[in-house]
Amino acid sequence: MKLKRLSEGELISAIRKDFSKKRPGLVLGIGDDAAVVKVGKIQLIYTKDLLIEDVHFITSHQPAYFLGRKSLNINLSDIAAMGGKPRYALLGLGVPSGSERRWLEEFFSGFQSAAQESGVALVGGDISQARKITISVTLIGEGETIIKRSGAKPGHHLFVSGTLGNAKQGLLLLRKGHSLGKDKKADPLLKAFLDPLPPLALGQDLSRWRLASSMIDLSDGLSVDLSHLCRESGCGAEIYERNLPLSPELHIWQRKCFDFALHGGEDYQLLFTVPTRKIKSICRLQQKYPITYIGLMREGKKIHLIDRRGKRRLLEIKGYQHF
Repeated sequence: MKLKRLSEGELISAIRKDFSKKRPGLVLGIGDDAAVVKVGKIQLIYTKDLLIEDVHFITSHQPAYFLGRKSLNINLSDIAAMGGKPRYALLGLGVPSGSERRWLEEFFSGFQSAAQESGVALVGGDISQARKITISVTLIGEGETIIKRSGAKPGHHLFVSGTLGNAKQGLLLLRKGHSLGKDKKADPLLKAFLDPLPPLALGQDLSRWRLASSMIDLSDGLSVDLSHLCRESGCGAEIYERNLPLSPELHIWQRKCFDFALHGGEDYQLLFTVPTRKIKSICRLQQKYPITYIGLMREGKKIHLIDRRGKRRLLEIKGYQHF
């Protein structure tokens, strides 16, 4: 297999096919936000993310403290998408020889702060010399009612947490020389990219009350991640553009707000579906969390966008792709 000829989805599908053998205790393998293994009466949730310098981050734009936080928080987002509770982390860190001690101290300070906030214990890992900074975090959580990507049905309602598009705009501002604390109108956007805060408590409530039929975290962009959810559930969908939640700050800095909301990526919010009979419970949950209704699951495999003028068209699937 040549990577330049394979998309990320095609590569994952190929790996998934080769490693699809059932194992004792395996509840959920490749193809979701995390894997689930049952050990005794406990369901353990496993996830891993990789961050590579000049691919996923640029050190001149990303302070070490926030990079430490983000390296754990993006894994917490996967646990949130399963409705689980995070427990333990393993950290693999590759750094160039001659790396400054201050950078390392700030990185671990950030990682520790995110771990304390989420109740995660760092229990091991590995450190090595590398040409570029490479960060690999494995996170282990647990959960009772696991929410998969594959549970949506036609007629189920689509909801999203938080606001969309801020992280992409934050990255653009960083590239233009903006930094935290210099402009209050830019700070929420910069913070969205530098220090995403996945809605763990929301994911756990959706699981505890069995409200979501399917769920995925938004890491690569709404259009891409919705396509993953649709594929696993065997459904199509329609999105109402005018319903997409946008922040006032995004409107200040960006004319293409809706494009950023659909395709921006790195929002690390939750996209989930809800059966009609449970909508009242979601309405009550909206008093506690910022949750927005954005569409419906449909028969078939196509995803449509109903734009602000009421016109219906196929949704273009574009966002972050690794290959």
